[in-house]
Amino acid sequence: QVQLVESGGGLVQPGGSLRLSCAASGSIFSIETLNWYRQAPRKERELVASDTSGNRPNYSDSVRGRFTIIRDTVRNTVYLQMNGLKPEDTAVYYCNANIRHSRYGPTSNYWGQGTQVTVST
Repeated sequence: QVQLVESGGGLVQPGGSLRLSCAASGSIFSIETLNWYRQAPRKERELVASDTSGNRPNYSDSVRGRFTIIRDTVRNTVYLQMNGLKPEDTAVYYCNANIRHSRYGPTSNYWGQGTQVTVST
């Protein structure tokens, strides 16, 4: 079993920065894909950033150039560095991962509990 624990959310003024963390613990051989989603009130959950092992990260048009995924493979932690935050970035942010538990085994999909980001004056 694997747990994903997010942290780093909070209240920030427009133009500010936050760094979200997603720490994975448990039976982990490798994190194949790590996604960051967000869901604003009354809106559908949106994929904002995705990092697949061996490939370049992908970002949604709404965050490209402002958000960056950073992997720490030693700590099994993935960060979402968010700069130039806008009020429309306000949402609950979730990490989602496809994790391999053994070298030749299948991957399983996991979600974190979410962390609130509020961008406001």
